[in-house]
Amino acid sequence: MATEAAPHPADPDHARIPDTPVGGTVVLLNGTSSSGKSSIARELLKVLDGTWFHMPVDAFHAMRGGRPAPGADLQAEIDRTVKGFHRAVAGMAAGGNNLVVDHPLSRHWRLLDLLGLLVPADTVLVAVRCPLPELERRERARGDRQPGLAALQYEHVHAHAPHDVEVDTSVLSPGDCALRIAGFVRDRPSPTAFERLRAASHQGD
Repeated sequence: MATEAAPHPADPDHARIPDTPVGGTVVLLNGTSSSGKSSIARELLKVLDGTWFHMPVDAFHAMRGGRPAPGADLQAEIDRTVKGFHRAVAGMAAGGNNLVVDHPLSRHWRLLDLLGLLVPADTVLVAVRCPLPELERRERARGDRQPGLAALQYEHVHAHAPHDVEVDTSVLSPGDCALRIAGFVRDRPSPTAFERLRAASHQGD
């Protein structure tokens, strides 16, 4: 675990907020539940250059405590959590941190929200694909996911276009997916998918 040195009382830098001259890069893994996003993220941390954080939305949902929300209020609670997650991602990136974000864009507003929060040129949007029968098989084998969740998300997560990179976890291992994504991150062209999506969203303004 990283630790920081105790500041010297006379050190003027102790009270100076550190500069962040450059924002971080965000690799956004977009796929359904059980598509393999987390496995790819773990492999990406091994092959990407420099220091990276893995920020999965599931970790934010796991922080929730207290009494469970009634069924009628559950979606609103999930939406509030997701909005907070988006802003945490944007804040970490603005602080100069590189992030691998594991998050299904299964509701269109999630994409629109992130388009307004992230720096498009510094965001790499990855489509993590997998055929539905294989997703359903994985759900049954895992036993820790809501049955049918992947099917509910399947038609929505990739409904928008474009993505920067596409990987199919039914034919590629997590390591192979990570190498393909890392290669794109190192030499990514411009405009990025987020730049094109941001431009398209502003055409009607």
